[in-house]
Amino acid sequence: MVVKLKSPLERYLELPEGAPYQLIGGELIMTPSPSTNHQRVSRDLEEKMVRYVEENGLGEVLYASIDVYLDEENVFQPDLVYISKKRASIVTDKGIEGAPDLVVEILFPTTAYYDLRAKFDLYEKKGVQEYWIVDPIQRRCEIYELEKGKYVKTADVTEKGNVSSKVLKGFEISLEEMFKSIKRRS
Repeated sequence: MVVKLKSPLERYLELPEGAPYQLIGGELIMTPSPSTNHQRVSRDLEEKMVRYVEENGLGEVLYASIDVYLDEENVFQPDLVYISKKRASIVTDKGIEGAPDLVVEILFPTTAYYDLRAKFDLYEKKGVQEYWIVDPIQRRCEIYELEKGKYVKTADVTEKGNVSSKVLKGFEISLEEMFKSIKRRS
């Protein structure tokens, strides 16, 4: 008798809706709920990005939890994603099937390793054109742009200053605005 083992993707798809897991490198990785400050940064950045994209008719911004299916062993739930109007077909009822144009990951201590290593490498490999890594603790934003199949760091700003997107031409946000809702620890 031959027993067919389920693929990592099949196991992932059996999870109940809203289960706190991502499929990273074929492993189910539990991702706990983010902190309040993480959510504040996500909300403030998402509101500004959505407004900009809608006002300019550029495409769509979606936010966690949304499944991004990159391959049979990797289904991520980035904090924010932008998909251009010309690539709208990758947005399905199931989630996003393929690499978004832009991904934002907001670092959280329990998931930072994946955001900075495994996800970084796969976003680069799968063709995410722009990758923002936002660190609420350090009040920092790094931006990587895909050039000839490799990420090049194009911005690394801490505390004050502006960051802008090449993918979302004309979109710019100050770090003061991005982190305006964060409560400082005393």
